[in-house]
Amino acid sequence: MNIYAKLLKIQQEVKGLSKDKKGNNYTYVTGNKILGFIKPLMDENSLILKQEILSIDNERQDYKTGIGTQYEKEKSEILTKVMMRFTWVDCETGETDVNLFGANGQNEWEKGLGSALTYAERYFLLKYFHIATDEDDIDNPDRKPAEKHPAPVVTKKQGELIKGDKEGNYTKAFYNVKLAISDGRITSMSQITDVYTLSDELTNELTELLTKTT
Repeated sequence: MNIYAKLLKIQQEVKGLSKDKKGNNYTYVTGNKILGFIKPLMDENSLILKQEILSIDNERQDYKTGIGTQYEKEKSEILTKVMMRFTWVDCETGETDVNLFGANGQNEWEKGLGSALTYAERYFLLKYFHIATDEDDIDNPDRKPAEKHPAPVVTKKQGELIKGDKEGNYTKAFYNVKLAISDGRITSMSQITDVYTLSDELTNELTELLTKTT
C-alpha cells in the first residue's frame, strides 16, 4: 500500500471518540485517548508522524477570575501561538505527506508552549482523520443517551440579585441559568423569576435566549 492507502486504513478504523475529560466548563478528548487509538495503527502500518515547530509567539495575558464574587483575584498566564509542520512518513516506502497546522495554548508561565503543542497534536489528528468527538454523534461507538437534569435549585435569598460588570461577566448562578435554558431544563421566565429578582437588562437577555431555544 502507498502512504495514502495506509492513512485511509487508519481513518476507516476510528469512527468516533467520546470526550473523556472535563476542565474549565468544557469536555474534550484527551491526547492520551487519541494516541491510544491511533498509535497502534501507525505501528501496524509502519508510519511515523514527524512534528516540527516553525514559529512561536508568546503573549502575556492579565485577567481576573471570579469577577463579582468573594473569590475575585488577578491572574497572569502566557498565550502561546505556534505554527507547525506535521509530516507523515511511510518507513517502508519513504513516501511523505506534509501538513501545516497552527494552534494556541494558554497556561501558567512555563506551561504555555506545552499546552499549545499538546493542543496542536490532538486537534491535528482529530481533524486529519475526521474523527467525531461529540457524545451524541451517530457514528460514535461510545455514544450515550441524552440525560435530563433538574433545573438548578437556588433559594430566593441566595439569588436576590444577579449583577453583571461592564465586560458582561456575571455570577456563576447566572451562568447556570443560561446553561439550563440552552439545554432545555428551563423553558419559561416564571421558572427564573420565582427564584431571582432580575434587572430589566437581564430580563430582556434571558427572554431573548428563551425565545431562541423554545
